[in-house]
Amino acid sequence: MSFNKVVVAGGGVLGTQIGLMCAYTGHDVTFWLRSEGSIGRTEPKIKRYSELMLEDLLKAKALIGNPVGAMLYPRGLIRDWKSISAEKIDELVAQAKENFAGKITIELDMAKALEDADIVIESMSEDPQAKIDVYNAMKDLLPEKTILCTNSSTMLPSTFAQYTGRPEKYCALHFANTIWKNNTAEVMGHPGTNSEVFDAVVAFADEINMVPLKLFKEQPGYILNSMLVPFLSAAQGLWANEVSDPETIDLTWRLATGAPAGPFQILDIVGLDTAYNINQMKPEAAVEGSTVNKIGKLLKDKIDKGETGVNAGKGFYNYK
Repeated sequence: MSFNKVVVAGGGVLGTQIGLMCAYTGHDVTFWLRSEGSIGRTEPKIKRYSELMLEDLLKAKALIGNPVGAMLYPRGLIRDWKSISAEKIDELVAQAKENFAGKITIELDMAKALEDADIVIESMSEDPQAKIDVYNAMKDLLPEKTILCTNSSTMLPSTFAQYTGRPEKYCALHFANTIWKNNTAEVMGHPGTNSEVFDAVVAFADEINMVPLKLFKEQPGYILNSMLVPFLSAAQGLWANEVSDPETIDLTWRLATGAPAGPFQILDIVGLDTAYNINQMKPEAAVEGSTVNKIGKLLKDKIDKGETGVNAGKGFYNYK
């Protein structure tokens, strides 16, 4: 199957990056958004992330000939590091600018957005009912050929398959943040996913310069978040129970492991609204005085102040 038109439903942190990565690799991309307000929030993200991608491409010139260059270059933007040259990077930058300018459309009309779509990637917030509402609205508008994927971080595709109108053409396709550098794509079907569709999504992931990571069965949180979410939850628990503050917790992790970022720096990148939604899905969130309940209240307080992370200019840290 050929993937010419990609539709991304949602313009959040990852949705924006997914669309840009698809445009970078030559696909026609339509962002379907719910409102004019969504456009006002998404356009700055498109600008910011496209600039970061171009900046990382240009920075890669300094890595040519460096023994550690092969570990540091933006893997999603340069497929073959061994044959790269400064001239080739300039060509990639020029092509990227052309693709970002000419291959991205924003559309509020769902029917128009989905017209002739080869693949739709749902990248809405981690709210089950919001996803169900979108699938119900989409199912009679999708062309017969269209594959539908969810980029949900924590929820299983089998939870939503019945609402899609095409359970056999539905699976999960999950990306890590800053996908042009951390170019993983976890592909996870549900029991009703057609094997040919699963293979086609794996091929699509490779087509947009990702490394496809195949899951053989459904797993909440896939591979990455099965490890990452407990780690972030443990850090938030230390904060909520007043064991230590975010800066000290981050410092501890960085010093002890050599990691470039601590858990609260990662939470700022992920977005505190996403962290809050994931936290509130736990049953303990409703138990007054529980650690999960405390975490939810603390996160909600920061969200209400507009301190939702890097994209807001402030989260646990100030980025302004």
